[in-house]
Amino acid sequence: MRSKKKMAAVFTDPRLNQLQVGKNNRGVVIEEIEGFLRVYKDGHVERPLAIPIVPCTAALDARVAAKDVFIDKYSNLWARIYVPSCPAGKLPLLVYFHGGGFCIGSAAWSCYHEFLANLASKAGCVILSVNYRLAPENRLPAAYDDGVNTLMWVKQQALNGSSEHNWWINQCNFSSLFLSGDSAGANIAYNVATRLGSSGAFNSNMIKPLCLRGSILMQPFFGGESRTASEKHMTQPVNSALTLSASDTYWRLSLPLGANRDHPWCNPLANGAARLQELRLPSVMVCISEMDILKDRNLEFCNALAGAGKKVETVMYKGVGHAFQILHNSPFSQIRIQEMMSHVKAFINR
Repeated sequence: MRSKKKMAAVFTDPRLNQLQVGKNNRGVVIEEIEGFLRVYKDGHVERPLAIPIVPCTAALDARVAAKDVFIDKYSNLWARIYVPSCPAGKLPLLVYFHGGGFCIGSAAWSCYHEFLANLASKAGCVILSVNYRLAPENRLPAAYDDGVNTLMWVKQQALNGSSEHNWWINQCNFSSLFLSGDSAGANIAYNVATRLGSSGAFNSNMIKPLCLRGSILMQPFFGGESRTASEKHMTQPVNSALTLSASDTYWRLSLPLGANRDHPWCNPLANGAARLQELRLPSVMVCISEMDILKDRNLEFCNALAGAGKKVETVMYKGVGHAFQILHNSPFSQIRIQEMMSHVKAFINR
């Protein structure tokens, strides 16, 4: 009975009450990404229901079970957990952060539900998909804090062996933890990993018995005041998941007030950012889309990591754009999605 109550409570997420279609009479709109986000001068935020919200019980591959769990009821932090059926042994744990420019998106979006259920089955891992707080109501570092708090919660479940969570805990190899995400979610995964690997308040000892083995960054959302060639010249189709204008809007709404795009959370290579050589990072796989405006910035990031002596694997997906694996907006999407799932499986099982 208790778990049923919790499942229902997940979908009382207050931001879902803002999923309205059509303009209202609130006054001046100061920021807008058409079809996805509208911010009014009085601070009100609307997120039109562009992508369906589905429950964890929505149609799944028979080889995967999914449930929603609360992590912190006070910040309404929750996650959707995907567990392959009948695993041969304990499985790697992949903590995943959805994309959406830090401002939109949900672990309950149908596109993520489908993608992550398939990934759990094909790659052979337990996936915990985090529903973190969104900007502009909760600007960065709120999403990073939610990422770290999620890992602390997972640590406690691993140590406590709670019977309520045995259905997924017993399937996990906690010494094989990976962080992942797409777009803004990849940015979150990277920044959570850097916190864990820093010599300050957050370090890898904090998450034992968990052991962070690597990060899988899919089209990581980074930026900068200076434009790259792909940002300036990459022609985007009408249905592109990310335009330069939308990118700038997301950063204005998510960075701390007064910050520009050379803030280290946006541009990890900017002057003033922590020197990459000093960061203790596990292996990183970066998935780049050939038709993405972020292509050049992602390549620069990979080259900088490699130059700093970090273990980095760069994978380029030909003929597809930003978030192709989520939005299926290219004729090549299905082929590339299968390639990506094979790459993820190889990375987490080596």
